[in-house]
Amino acid sequence: MGREANCHACVGAERADAKALLESTELILRGAIKRRWPLSALEAVRVEGDALCFNVGPELVTLQLGSPEAGKWADRIAAPPKSLAAKLGLAPERPAWVLGTVADAALADALAGHTAPTPAAATQWLAVLEEAAELPALLSRLQGPQSEAVPALWAVYPKGGAMDAAVRTQLRAAGWRDVKACAVSERLTATRYLPPAAA
Repeated sequence: MGREANCHACVGAERADAKALLESTELILRGAIKRRWPLSALEAVRVEGDALCFNVGPELVTLQLGSPEAGKWADRIAAPPKSLAAKLGLAPERPAWVLGTVADAALADALAGHTAPTPAAATQWLAVLEEAAELPALLSRLQGPQSEAVPALWAVYPKGGAMDAAVRTQLRAAGWRDVKACAVSERLTATRYLPPAAA
């Protein structure tokens, strides 16, 4: 996930304490100063003293993050974004066994060349869920004869509080523990779970 910090922020002529969040594709300010910038819009990113500084259009932005945090944020912003395949831990040698229908273009691209022909050949499972009603069938599959061969599970489902709550509640109740999450596309999100024995 991203980084976050409480800091004194200067955005153009505005000055106030704010909460800064550095996500994978954007930087967000909350509090007295509210802004949301895509990382691609940040120009001349640099560290001056203990502050992270950058320009967004005509505005100069200074976030007093402290040292060495300002440097870490600058490095994170400068780093090329990870591909979805990398975020999901997919590679030819780390294929996934896929359950459900992959209709999302971003997910299909990430899975290309990274799927296993059988559950036994997979290093992780990836289940695409469109609605909460599909969860009992997934849990039954996870608790079936092949359940010991599931080293980890990515649950991929539509963004939204109700669906996220249903996935989290039912998998946790079955002993699975969520350890990581990432955005898949504008519509989908993914959460990685470890099985009860590995949690």
